[in-house]
Amino acid sequence: MTQMIFSDEPAKGWIPPSIAAPFICIFILIISMLPGDLSLSHFRFTDEMGSLQEPLGFFLMLVSFSALGLAIAGWVRWVEKRSLASAGLCGEGALKKFLVGLAVGIAMMGAIVAAIALSGGYRVADLAPAFASPSALGWIALLLAGFAVQASVEEFVFRGWLFSAVMRRWNMTAAFILSSAAFTFVHLSPRATASALVMTFIFAIFACAWVRRSNSIWGVMGWHVGWNWFGGTGFDVPITGLNTGLPALVVKLVPVGPAWLNGAGEGPEGSVFTLALLTVASLCLLFLTRLRERNGIDPRRSGHQA
Repeated sequence: MTQMIFSDEPAKGWIPPSIAAPFICIFILIISMLPGDLSLSHFRFTDEMGSLQEPLGFFLMLVSFSALGLAIAGWVRWVEKRSLASAGLCGEGALKKFLVGLAVGIAMMGAIVAAIALSGGYRVADLAPAFASPSALGWIALLLAGFAVQASVEEFVFRGWLFSAVMRRWNMTAAFILSSAAFTFVHLSPRATASALVMTFIFAIFACAWVRRSNSIWGVMGWHVGWNWFGGTGFDVPITGLNTGLPALVVKLVPVGPAWLNGAGEGPEGSVFTLALLTVASLCLLFLTRLRERNGIDPRRSGHQA
């Protein structure tokens, strides 16, 4: 049964068939981001496996993400002819929701890193070395702004537009599966392992569950930003394919022990703790959403959105 999310506003243009929407998403992503990605490779800001190697390369990559966000926004407005609010940018208290999500993302990443360290997966090498370098602190602050662009665009594209487009033509289950599959596909790389792809899919399912619960993408935008930023700057470990090359903001950690515990080159996202936490959190969000629906509460009209 066709379902709606974010808004009951009808589309006045063309909504692609559900099975075609992920392919359209990937096509728009490639076309909009390819020039920037080729530039990064040309100027050697990525290694032979395609991973970014320094903060400056990350900021150049933001041009590509901005192009992607504008391209999808244009598709929503001019092809589907519906508002951006109907693609997740809706609801009151957007800044508050974003900041709450930011705090939750930081807390969840911190909890995972702490669990790995307490289990013997990390060795402490130094305490807050970033505070000895004003320039490093400046880069860390800039990276917060940079991740705000990168992560927010990803949420708008996959949990905002793609999720809502599939749901309008099909149903919620299809929206979860197809948007998460597309998100996982675009994170394929020569160095991606099977465990990393499974984690990416669960990551996407969790984000979908958050969006379904809150009926907007503001909160999950903030969560994604906090998760990436704190993981990439707090502990001098890799995050989402990026090695910042900056001293740790909180504590410098060195991986020890098995890769399933500390994630090795994938960073804490590759740890079994991450998989477990995101799985449990997804189930909790889905349960709370189902409970609310059984009580007949419509989040689009309720003032108590998560």
